[in-house]
Amino acid sequence: MSTELPQSSVPPPTGVDEPSSAPTRRTFIATTTAVGGAVVAGGVIGGGLLVDDEVAAAEAPPESRVSLTVNGTRRTVTVDNRTSLLDLLREQFGLTGSKKACNAGACGACTVLVDGRRVNSCLTLAVRLEGAEVTTVEGLAEGGKLHPLQQAFIDEDAFQCGYCTPGQIMSGVGCIQEGHTGSPEEIREWMSGNICRCGCYVKIVRAVEQTSGRK
Repeated sequence: MSTELPQSSVPPPTGVDEPSSAPTRRTFIATTTAVGGAVVAGGVIGGGLLVDDEVAAAEAPPESRVSLTVNGTRRTVTVDNRTSLLDLLREQFGLTGSKKACNAGACGACTVLVDGRRVNSCLTLAVRLEGAEVTTVEGLAEGGKLHPLQQAFIDEDAFQCGYCTPGQIMSGVGCIQEGHTGSPEEIREWMSGNICRCGCYVKIVRAVEQTSGRK
């Protein structure tokens, strides 16, 4: 029986002094760091931090030029297409009578007239009003004399805190012009979108009745 051991297929180990062709951990980290830095530097130099004119233009909100008549005065303005009529009136035209309350069309504090009809200005895009005629509470008085409904609100004491009053008055004016003042119930129905947190509804209805000639 032979006592010779089979030859191993594994090559013998190299000497400790023989240089290895495999990269060490230190050289691997150094190499990848250098390559990564070169890529980032290339992006910064070549792409300008990716904030060039084209990117800036893409991020800029779209704008449009719109001309409309507000309280008898023709106005032309460039607006962000997302701008509401309420923000246009308050922030660019300085007409702060229309109040921003819920900003969701639920309270009526921002009511104005557009071409004679009541709208919630917080839900109306200004860009859609090319050529329109807008009337706010500031535009109701003529020659320093209050509109009859404004005077009726004073006569009937139809307000308390006054925050909803401009919207109530504008809605009341629209209600009268639309012919929805046949009864207190009809007035309440057609002005139901205007909320008074102070609960002055009875006196508001009386003011509308007084102005419409029913009282």
